[in-house]
Amino acid sequence: MAPSITKPKKPITFSLLSKLSTTLFFIVLFTIPALLLLHTPTSPPCSTPSAIGVTAWSGDLRAAKFSWNRLSFAGDSPPLARLKIAVFSRKWPVGAAPGGMERHAHTLYTALARRGHMVHVFTSPLDSVGKEVKSSLEGGSGYPVIHCHEGEPGSKWRYNKAWVQFEEENRDEPFDVVHSESVALPHWLARGLPNLAVTWHGIALESIYSSIYQDLIRPLNEPISPMFNHSLQGVIPKVISEIRFFNNYQHHIAISDSCGEMLRDVYQIPNERVHVIINGINDKDFGVDSRLGNEFRTRIGIPSNASLVLGVAGRLVKDKGHPLLFEAFSMVQEKHSDVYLVVAGSGPWEDR
Repeated sequence: MAPSITKPKKPITFSLLSKLSTTLFFIVLFTIPALLLLHTPTSPPCSTPSAIGVTAWSGDLRAAKFSWNRLSFAGDSPPLARLKIAVFSRKWPVGAAPGGMERHAHTLYTALARRGHMVHVFTSPLDSVGKEVKSSLEGGSGYPVIHCHEGEPGSKWRYNKAWVQFEEENRDEPFDVVHSESVALPHWLARGLPNLAVTWHGIALESIYSSIYQDLIRPLNEPISPMFNHSLQGVIPKVISEIRFFNNYQHHIAISDSCGEMLRDVYQIPNERVHVIINGINDKDFGVDSRLGNEFRTRIGIPSNASLVLGVAGRLVKDKGHPLLFEAFSMVQEKHSDVYLVVAGSGPWEDR
């Protein structure tokens, strides 16, 4: 939450605001790449220990300089310690169409519960479908304990109500680890939790980068759209606000190497408090079925002689960069007309 700002006695004209936004934009545009160039990572992005000439790695994972996903863990063997884990998530994906963050949370915490950890999820009220699913799974082994705060079914997330539930559960037996999915737990509450980690599924600076790269496909004779200028004016104050309050979270989990570099170099979070863990999936949920694959291709109109079918799934919103993808794919299809692109998802840009 951004700090409150005292209103000036004299009104600021639109022209002055526009100049200020333009100045801030160029500061971000030219300063950030310089900072990133000055940063020299100790290992290649997402590198494994073996990739840099080391056959094995041991030590405190919190000090690892590479993505944790590149390590081979102990498979189905039980954990060395059984942890009590608290999770703050705005939504719990028991409905029919969860978002990417909610699906990630479900996969992660269900897997941790199956390994024997005590996982407590503090979330918003479930809708009628969610309640049925929750009832069918609750009490069974290998499933997190779901704490829904008070409110109408399907109502919005209220962190203050979830915090009361957390404190009650924490008094009975303190949690070993507290985890927040993005800003589900606000920074003024996170400040007092030394055992807290937050996973960032998107930060404001990434949104600026996305806007810049998507604007690069604009023809040179086409003026910058008012929407582009407006979006930058809105997001730059968010970046400044995040730089100010992110330090209140003890540990930061970035879901990409680029996000990790931004947290270290721009947001000035110490290296030992930034960890890269790329979103994973449960590979047991997926398998090859040629019959279903061919039926799906036929249903969406892909001919049998297609040489290559590419697919992308995600919310249809500006930050995902679909226009840039379409521009690149059109260049591919000019030379390879038998290549197809399947886009799956829903969102504000669905009708574009």
